[in-house]
Amino acid sequence: MNQELAVTIGTTARAAREQLGLTQADVAERVGLVPPVYSRLERGQMLPSVPTLYRLCTELKVSPEELLGLTEAAHAGKGPRTTEDDAPSLRRLLYVARKLNEAQLEALLHMATVLAK
Repeated sequence: MNQELAVTIGTTARAAREQLGLTQADVAERVGLVPPVYSRLERGQMLPSVPTLYRLCTELKVSPEELLGLTEAAHAGKGPRTTEDDAPSLRRLLYVARKLNEAQLEALLHMATVLAK
């Protein structure tokens, strides 16, 4: 199994699910998985089948490129912006931060600076 890909899919799926206000059980039911299996998917411990990947994209309202982490590479032009050495929570924070507008990003940066002191 490609661990980096599994973590990318899981992190993106979790962020999309939370943005939609859904629980893991909600998404699991919608895509035809039992909740413990969906939980493993979000934690990056398994890769979905192609039909499940399709249903995830549909239910979470994300493109396959986004779910597979390909949109970052296309926009950056230099490959993924995170490495497999990054903690999953750091990758998730970066994913969410990329969706913020300039004012929100400044507020997040200020908060992170204060917390780092």
